[in-house]
Amino acid sequence: MTGETQASETLPLVSILVPAYNHERFVLRCLDSVLEDAYPAKELVVIDDGSVDGTAAKIAGWIARHEGALPITFRQRENRGVAATLNELASLARGDFLRLGASDDFLLPGGTQLLVRYLQAHPGKSAAIGDSIVVDRYGNRLHGSGMRELHGADKRLYATDEGIRRAVIAQWAIGGPVALLRRHAPAQIAGWTEQLRIDDWDFFLRLAARDALGFVDAPVCAYRLHDANLSKTRHVATRIANLTESRRVAERRLELFEGPDRLLLKAQAHYIGAKVAYLRRHPLRLGLHLLTCMALRGMSKLRHLSPHPVARRA
Repeated sequence: MTGETQASETLPLVSILVPAYNHERFVLRCLDSVLEDAYPAKELVVIDDGSVDGTAAKIAGWIARHEGALPITFRQRENRGVAATLNELASLARGDFLRLGASDDFLLPGGTQLLVRYLQAHPGKSAAIGDSIVVDRYGNRLHGSGMRELHGADKRLYATDEGIRRAVIAQWAIGGPVALLRRHAPAQIAGWTEQLRIDDWDFFLRLAARDALGFVDAPVCAYRLHDANLSKTRHVATRIANLTESRRVAERRLELFEGPDRLLLKAQAHYIGAKVAYLRRHPLRLGLHLLTCMALRGMSKLRHLSPHPVARRA
């Protein structure tokens, strides 16, 4: 028995989940990165979500070349969307932990080990996130910290549960395959919401509301910027649709929060409404949303500084 085999038998199994869709140019780099990460106790679970390019063929060819390197499950089916694909991937996984992947991004060596160690040391957490580097379509490095340099986040907030809640609500900076979940985590919050086109903010809001999310201040993946990033589109109608969906998420998840966090999420709903009003060229609505947003943020800050804050909902 080799030393690597012995080591893998003492480590928890990590299922690396890759939803793949129309990324024939990038998917091989994603899959190669799974092998390049030296964490030994892992399996790969991939679903091609109805790609109309050569993505599925690229995956099948890669599996044929690397069969036996690690356990692999691969399914190809019609398009159902990323949320439904993530739910299906989680149902197929056998691991103690689920590492969320993306077929246009790639993992960084050592990232899985860092996230596993964090969750082993923090049994009260259901999930952990790390930072990312940011690369362009060719893989050239653009930023050393996606959270700080791409999203402008204050990473110091992620040192406490209270800070994580406020950061996830109002300073969204979780991009790329940065997350590791305990196997039971999706079931705890009813999985990914399949009615949404962009589901990640909704998913992490529900984790943050439970104080179930932890943070490792290290890059664990590479997030790739390219023309087809779903959340970075310049098409005005699509941007309005995405923002409208995000506002509905904020309004729907208000019931999960209390006190200053609830006020902050209300403020964020109005901030998103202001963006929609700007894109639709409605200046009066834009001004109303911005004024309401600023008032709610001020109230949230005052409640946050109060010596007798309202208890959060369990």
